[in-house]
Amino acid sequence: MNIINPLPASEVITPSILYYGTPVLLMTTRNECGCDNISPLSSSWALGDRIVLGIGTAGKGYENLTRERQCVLNLPDAGLWQQVEQLAPTTGKDPVPESKRLLGFVYEPDKFGRCGLSAAPSELVKPARIAECPLQIEAAVCHIRIPEGSPHFAIVETQALRVHAHPGILREGRHIDPAKWNPLIYNFRHYFGLGTELGRTFRAET
Repeated sequence: MNIINPLPASEVITPSILYYGTPVLLMTTRNECGCDNISPLSSSWALGDRIVLGIGTAGKGYENLTRERQCVLNLPDAGLWQQVEQLAPTTGKDPVPESKRLLGFVYEPDKFGRCGLSAAPSELVKPARIAECPLQIEAAVCHIRIPEGSPHFAIVETQALRVHAHPGILREGRHIDPAKWNPLIYNFRHYFGLGTELGRTFRAET
């Protein structure tokens, strides 16, 4: 007689957030003064050469995106989580928006100095890249949409223009080696790296 183990029961919940595990991005944008702002982001997805971002509308990053229509999407590895967290409670807007002030945000005009990261010049866009991030994607804004009923965030479609990668995470010159690339994952407001490889899809090229 075969005994079938029952599937675990599920419960209906109403979570306060839906950050179920996505890579952290450090988005650099250009301020009016010509200096750079860094915005930590936790909502993005990529398809082809398009990268879609979820970003709050109260921050300096969104303001810069709507004006300049350019950015660099820098992907830190797990070893940079403390630098990311140093940026988390800061904003480039002065005065600090009330919604952010109530959450404990403070004004920080020098984001690079705050977290000890280094600016590197980009090739096709004005905002700087973050040299310590193993992946840096220069991008142009294609479309910005604010969802109906949710004016506090925007969905931003960008197009990747140029990708920079540290040699240490490459295989055969152009492939990202998934065994060497350990992105920083934002998992229900906790930071994680990757575990051991479980397998690969049939479409994997390496």
